[in-house]
Amino acid sequence: MQSIIERKEYLDWLIRWKEKQIIKVVSGARRCGKSTMFDIFCNYLLENGVEQSQIIMLNFEDIDLEHLSNYRLLYDYIKPMLLPGRMNYIFLDEIQHVEQFEKAVDSLFLKENCDIYITGSNAYFMSGELATLLSGRYVELKMLPLSFREFCSGLGANQYKLSKNEKFNLYVENGSFPYILKYGHGKKEAREYLRDIYNTVLLNDIVARLKIKDVNMLENVTRFMLHNIGNKVSPTKIANTLKSEGKGVDQKTVDRYIRGLTDSLMLYEATRYNIKGKQFLTTQSKYYAVDVGLRNVLVRGKESDVGHILENIVFLELRRRGYEVYVGQLVDGGEVDFVAISPDDFAYYQVAATTLEEETLKRELAPFKKIADNYPKYLLTLDEPFGTADYDGIQKRNVVDWLLEE
Repeated sequence: MQSIIERKEYLDWLIRWKEKQIIKVVSGARRCGKSTMFDIFCNYLLENGVEQSQIIMLNFEDIDLEHLSNYRLLYDYIKPMLLPGRMNYIFLDEIQHVEQFEKAVDSLFLKENCDIYITGSNAYFMSGELATLLSGRYVELKMLPLSFREFCSGLGANQYKLSKNEKFNLYVENGSFPYILKYGHGKKEAREYLRDIYNTVLLNDIVARLKIKDVNMLENVTRFMLHNIGNKVSPTKIANTLKSEGKGVDQKTVDRYIRGLTDSLMLYEATRYNIKGKQFLTTQSKYYAVDVGLRNVLVRGKESDVGHILENIVFLELRRRGYEVYVGQLVDGGEVDFVAISPDDFAYYQVAATTLEEETLKRELAPFKKIADNYPKYLLTLDEPFGTADYDGIQKRNVVDWLLEE
């Protein structure tokens, strides 16, 4: 039986906001572990003086709760369960299945003895719409699938049989969704599971929501985007490329499909940041997959993909560590892979498969040398011999070791 992976950073967030008079929203891609996170937090509550009768847990993907798909019915169901004079911890999982759910949530929110936690699977519900429905009354925890460190801890006994590089290869190949660990080294089962996630997101979160009729074209755009992780793309470029392949589609449709892919959290956008002017730019973004294993199911990989796959993994890890992540734009048109910004930190990152050849090293260091400020600069590679170095303040690190850091 697969053991529950303690996702400490997320648990700490929930503990920090516990009993504060604000709605706690947990967002993230399908199957990234939101429901399990609620279970982990409930166990914490029970171990710290909260009684089972104070916890109300409802998952609206359970057909037994189908009769509560209206806000009034939901409120009338919960109200008699509330204990007067005691804090009630209310967990509403996949709340988007309840029509006008915000009315029930708002009414519960008005009660001082209700501590409310909600989840939903896609960002139509979790971002723009939610800001309108619950304006100013919520904080959001944005979950991702497992980090490499969490993945290793979830391998159980297998983690002692495998080298760190074997674990990393497994992580890259099979993906980072928590349930993947149930299959151990089973590549076939992992791929079938990932294919199911892809189909569910495509059909439930994008096709149904956007009322898309040409599903084949959406799949063409999805494959193009996943094939081009880490490359600058635009709807016009994609439309022109697909037209040249005999797949006619206009730029507005492509733009709508990309928004669907990012809103469903299958893709994440990295916009550009002007390093000299410290300005955010709105054109020629790059996109990264929520999980490289999911990408592997849909895109036939090639050796030249390694650098972009590493970029994808580093991008997601920086987001896990609390950074907003941008593509650094230099004055001469050059780039730094990532500018990572948080309230108390600022750093630059370059990512490469290897820099053991002198020309490659020179090319990867060149963008850093054009930056005049003194913020930290990191070069992450897969190199093990000469995996760490200091080039006039630019720190070279082995990316696998970096991923394993606390």
